[in-house]
Amino acid sequence: MSSKPKPMGPIIPISTAQALVSLVRNPLDAVPPSIFTEPMVFARTAGDVKVWIADPVLVHEALVKNADALGKGDQVRRALGPALGEGLLTADGSHWKWQRQSVASAFRPASLQELQPMMIAAAEHARDRLLQQSPGVVDIGHEMMRTTFDIIVQTMMSGGHGIDVGRVERSITDYLDPSGWTFALGVIGAPDWMPYPGRRRALAAVKFLRSSLARVIAERRRGGEERNDLISMLLAAKDPETERTMTDDEMVDNLMTFITAGHETTALGLAWTFDLLSRHPEIEQKVLKEIASVSSGRQIASDHIPMLTYTRQVFSEAMRLYPPASIITRTALRDFRLGEFLIPTGAVMFVPIYALHRHSLIWQDPEVFDPQRFSTEATKERHRFAYIPFGAGPRVCIGSGFALMEAVAVLAVILQTVSLTSVAEQPPKPLMKVTLRPKKSLMMKVRAR
Repeated sequence: MSSKPKPMGPIIPISTAQALVSLVRNPLDAVPPSIFTEPMVFARTAGDVKVWIADPVLVHEALVKNADALGKGDQVRRALGPALGEGLLTADGSHWKWQRQSVASAFRPASLQELQPMMIAAAEHARDRLLQQSPGVVDIGHEMMRTTFDIIVQTMMSGGHGIDVGRVERSITDYLDPSGWTFALGVIGAPDWMPYPGRRRALAAVKFLRSSLARVIAERRRGGEERNDLISMLLAAKDPETERTMTDDEMVDNLMTFITAGHETTALGLAWTFDLLSRHPEIEQKVLKEIASVSSGRQIASDHIPMLTYTRQVFSEAMRLYPPASIITRTALRDFRLGEFLIPTGAVMFVPIYALHRHSLIWQDPEVFDPQRFSTEATKERHRFAYIPFGAGPRVCIGSGFALMEAVAVLAVILQTVSLTSVAEQPPKPLMKVTLRPKKSLMMKVRAR
């Protein structure tokens, strides 16, 4: 490597019109095809250069070694800011840091262990709902959204004080559906007030979600029973430098972050997993055998979850093929070196996790569903940043341990007594609406085992 970094490499011109159409229809189609086979790609759209990275070494160099040179940028602000405000997912700098520190204790292993019974109880309710519909056909995505939301409400908000679960789910969908328009308008530098299809419905959804959480916080501020949950931690949080506490708006920002990012991503990971298992019966049989062996035929309990190693591998492999958070966006706050190139201030950088997880230089037969990729031996041989479904660096998802624990619990409880079979012959195309959703609902036949 030369001592002096090179200017950016060959730049692929991408038609602005083509990019806008792709962003509106499915932002996943706006990812340059060459990033599935090349480590780094430079592209120009609407006069601006974009840097695409799909090499584990460069991802580590960018998101860890140069983390202080990168900010969230305008793309994230436009897409998520109206709903999440300045919460953990959207904030930068010291404001992000003190919020992260204030909730860290909620996600330590010891704290997560205490939450397992609630996760299992919510999974049992989901299992019972499915069995009540047997034999029949269900939208497994909808069922998992409801299940993971139940878990979030019980563990983070001690029951949620009568939140309308169905309306919350619809509101999150209403908010995310037109996200392609926010990305497209951001590319051409349109003002935030610019109208677009679905904008009014999205804004109404945000108003409902934030007002619902504000009522929960107001009730908790009035006092009453002491609870050990996320709201209590947010109420007690103090900035270590200024001693200030969170305002109601800041608390809503963070609860919105955990509800939308926390339950939506895990629910999608679970839905894709059930669909993949249905299409690979030999792998499903291995999972069932492990569940039966670990549980000895009894109901799933907290001490079973850590022993379900193959079940966890299956979920990890589903998250490789269909990472719910499928792209990381950053903006260079200053010039910095990345590999042999100089990344200039203001450059927008993308880590397309979907492409990284299917990259031909990293994975053998990348399109094949193979949970053995996540055996202990295979994981040790692979670069740590080849697989980043929860992001990477200082901003890695704080709830990754929570998500993996609840996913294994839900899979084990449901698969133990419920058989799910995909209705469609082929898996649906993934559609990026901030999160990676199936383009068509994952409909599955349900019956008791």
